[in-house]
Amino acid sequence: MDRSADILTPAQLNTLARDLLESAFPLVWVEAELGNVSRPASGHLYFTLKDARAQVRAAMFKPKSQWLKFVPREGMRVLVRGRLTLYEARGDYQLILDHMEEAGEGALRRAYEELKARLDAEGLFDPARKRALPAHVQRLAVITSPSGAAVRDVLSVLSRRFPLLEVELLPALVQGDTAAVQITSLLRRADASGRYDVILLTRGGGSLEDLWAFNDEQLARAIAASNTPVVSAVGHETDFSLSDFAADLRAPTPSVAAELLVPDQRDLALRLRRLQQRLTQLQTHALGQAMQRTDRAALRLQAHSPQSRLALLRHRQEAAFARLQANWQQRQERRHARLRHAAVVLRGAQPQRQLDVLRERLASLAPRPQAAMARQLQRDALRLRGIARSLEAVSPLATVARGYAILTRADDGSLVRSSQQVQQGDQLQARLAEGHLQLRVESIPDKGNGSS
Repeated sequence: MDRSADILTPAQLNTLARDLLESAFPLVWVEAELGNVSRPASGHLYFTLKDARAQVRAAMFKPKSQWLKFVPREGMRVLVRGRLTLYEARGDYQLILDHMEEAGEGALRRAYEELKARLDAEGLFDPARKRALPAHVQRLAVITSPSGAAVRDVLSVLSRRFPLLEVELLPALVQGDTAAVQITSLLRRADASGRYDVILLTRGGGSLEDLWAFNDEQLARAIAASNTPVVSAVGHETDFSLSDFAADLRAPTPSVAAELLVPDQRDLALRLRRLQQRLTQLQTHALGQAMQRTDRAALRLQAHSPQSRLALLRHRQEAAFARLQANWQQRQERRHARLRHAAVVLRGAQPQRQLDVLRERLASLAPRPQAAMARQLQRDALRLRGIARSLEAVSPLATVARGYAILTRADDGSLVRSSQQVQQGDQLQARLAEGHLQLRVESIPDKGNGSS
C-alpha cells in the first residue's frame, strides 16, 4: 500500500501543530511562578512559568519587555497574558506574552477594572444620576473606623469650620473580609432612617488590597440606590475606588470632604454682617418711604377737611381784597401824577416865563466853552509829557547815555548781541552817547560758553 501521500516532514507537522494551537486558543491569562529567567543582549525576555505540577516556556519580546514596571526575578509570582504557539525549532509549545504584572495586586486590579467597566455600562456611574448636596447640612453620618486617622481629620475640620453641625459616627471596619458587608449594612440603615442630610464614607490611604472593601459591588449598588446624598473620601488623592464613582460627590481626602460639606464659620459671620447691614439699609429706606407716604396722606386729608377749605377760601378772599385796594391806590396815584404834570405844562406854556428861562440858561452857558477849552488843553499837555517819558524810558539812546554802547557789524549793520555772532578779525562799529568807534575783533575768550 502506497503511504507516500500521508507522510509529513517534521517541519510540516510542527506547522500544522502551530496553526492548530494558535487557532484553538485565544489570548489566555496565566498566574504562575517565574523560573529560568534570561534576558540576552537582544532585549527579549525568556523564562518558564511553573507551579507545583507543571511548567511552560514563555517569551516576551522587545519592546514589550521594556515597558514592564518591575524587574522579573527568579521565583516571583506573576500574572501574564499571551497567545499559545509552537516553537518549531525545538518542537516545544510556548506562550508569547504581551502583558505581565505582579500577581496579587495585579489580579485585584484586573478584577477592579472588570467590575468598574460592568457597573459603568449599567449607568451606575452616570453623572446625570448624581444629586447636588444640600446647601446647609444639619446632620451628618460618618461611616468609618472610630480609631483611624480619617475620623480625627474629619471631626477636626468640622469643629473648626462649623461647630453647629450635628455629626454621628457610625463605626465600621474599613479593611478585611467582613468590612464591605458591614459598611453596606450601615449605609442602608442610615439611609432608611431618614435622619441624615448627607452620609460620608471615608478612610485613610493604603494599598489596593487595603482599600478593597470600598470596591465591593454590593456597596457600590447601595450607594447608587441611596436616597440620601453620599460623599466618598477613600484613601489619598490618587486613590480611586468604586464607591468614589458611585457616590454623589468624591473628595480626594477626608479633610477635603469635611471642607466641602460645611461652610467656614468665618465666611458665614462675614456674610451675616453684610446681610445685617443690607437689612438695616432696607429697613431705613422702607421707613423713610412710609414716612413720606404718611406725610402725603396727612396733607391730602387736611386739604379735604371743611375747615381747611374754609380757611383756604378766606385766605383767597383776603388776598383778592388786598389786590383790589392796591389796584385802586395805584390808579389814584397815577391820576394825581397826571394832574400835577398838566399843571406844570400849563404854567410853562406862558411866553414871558419861557423868555425868562431862556435868558437864565444863556447866562449860565456863556462861560462854559472857555473853561472847557482850558481843561482840554491842560489834559493834552499832561498826556504829551507822559508819552515823552515813556518813549525816553524805552529809547536805546537813553541806555547809551548811561555809559553803554551799541555794537553792529561793519559789513551789514546787524546788531551784535552775543560773542557767538562774531569771528576773530571781524570789523565792528560801536555807537556811543557822543560819536562812533571802529573796532576789530582780536580774540574771543571762552567762546564755548557764550560769554563775551
